[in-house]
Amino acid sequence: MTDLFDKIAKGGELGRYRSKTEGYFMFPKLEGELAPRMMFNGKEVLNWSLNNYLGLGNHPEVRKVDADAAADWGLAYPMGSRMMSGNTKYHEQLENELADFTKMEAGLLVNFGYQAMASCVDALVDRHDVIVYDQESHACIIDGVRMHQGKRYMFKHNDMESFEKNLKRAEKLANETGGGILVISEGVFGMRGDQGKLKEIMEFKKQYNFRILVDDAHGFGVLGKTGYGTGEEQGVQDQIDVYFATFAKSMAGIGAFLGGSREVIDFLKYNLRSQVYAKSLPMPFVIGALKRLDMMRSDLSFKNKLWENVNMLQNGLKERGFEIGNTNSCVTPVYMQGSLEEATHLAYDLRENFRIFCSIVVYPVIPKGMIIFRLIPTASHSKEDVLETLDAFEAVHKKLVAKEYDLPEMAKFELVDNHI
Repeated sequence: MTDLFDKIAKGGELGRYRSKTEGYFMFPKLEGELAPRMMFNGKEVLNWSLNNYLGLGNHPEVRKVDADAAADWGLAYPMGSRMMSGNTKYHEQLENELADFTKMEAGLLVNFGYQAMASCVDALVDRHDVIVYDQESHACIIDGVRMHQGKRYMFKHNDMESFEKNLKRAEKLANETGGGILVISEGVFGMRGDQGKLKEIMEFKKQYNFRILVDDAHGFGVLGKTGYGTGEEQGVQDQIDVYFATFAKSMAGIGAFLGGSREVIDFLKYNLRSQVYAKSLPMPFVIGALKRLDMMRSDLSFKNKLWENVNMLQNGLKERGFEIGNTNSCVTPVYMQGSLEEATHLAYDLRENFRIFCSIVVYPVIPKGMIIFRLIPTASHSKEDVLETLDAFEAVHKKLVAKEYDLPEMAKFELVDNHI
């Protein structure tokens, strides 16, 4: 027997890198006004790591509503969970307007996306039911699946042959247990940027009996003709049984919501443990979300500007020979090949000398030898921002190919003033 805390010294999967990365690659401090250009490590950087898709996070009208709501209501009201003492007409107004916008019969406002998704999975299934989910599902889905006391089957990412194979396994087991089947996919997968194959999945409903839960955190507000999400983009919103989206991306706020039939939403309202036993969303966030939603619905210029920047960035990267995978969303991954050390040195050069800040993904999140730089364009970025970034990526990639980043220690990497 060992001490429970013996493993803490090892730091965990990501924590073991803490001594070398904390404060720079992990838990970095971006300072200043929320904008494409912010301060990092004492220098101004061009920032591609904010999920502020529509640029609403620092919009003057939004900031005024946020400030006025905080002054009018404070941050404490309403107190208690919504079920006990924390419900207001504004909470109900927001969830009704969200349901209307996303073409759902009913909606349920929730506090945080991560906890709500995990709790939703837990609420929808019992030990007799079977879950079938995409292998690249977000951590909140994985954690929800982990709580499931029944069987679950994982299918290869967006692979319909693998999906049907596991759906058949689920059907066989569900027939034995007397349970049902819950399929889980994302509208947009946040790392690769590719949309979930919702339209293809819905075709299997003709042959198999299952319900589907869709996490549309990265699609809500930016995909589709009117911008309400991936279901609109693919023409299948009316076939989604439970729809989920967060305010943290397109609305640049705090909170999330679930949509579905009145029967399903009424069930979740009374069985979503992360909400039943949690404090109600504070009023400033509710009033602020109403303002953001109104701007999203009434002014498509935010979405149009976003997609101008997305197309310019993604097309520019492809024209310069970069691999960006199968993204068909705003998420823009740039794939490169190199060791962990090379990835670290390249990212350091990119930030310190070229003043470009974006997220870097390496092993163990992805296979060894692969590097992913994830860029998130927003409506606030400019044409000049995109061109500067394309030039910077072209420059660092040439240095990567020339093995200039193949250094044993960061201390041997000397900074030079080659800022574009």
